[in-house]
Amino acid sequence: MIEAESIGDVENFVNIELNKIAEWAVDNKIRFNEEKSKVMLMTRRKQKEQKEVAIYLNSKPIPQVHRLKYLSIIFNRKLTLKEHLN
Repeated sequence: MIEAESIGDVENFVNIELNKIAEWAVDNKIRFNEEKSKVMLMTRRKQKEQKEVAIYLNSKPIPQVHRLKYLSIIFNRKLTLKEHLN
């Protein structure tokens, strides 16, 4: 989880850290599949900000989703479990 003042700050920080991870992966002969990766912006803020982020892995954009199923639990961007409970 990453906390920042603005969406732009989050986007920059994540892209810098993902580049570091990608470099480490190349050094250790590991490949992350960007086609299986997803990004989801989770927030409880009510501010009107740009909600789309441009995150890249291996120089390819990672699609942004509004809900994500992880270990059979459905998370949404507002961190409520309504969809999972339904």
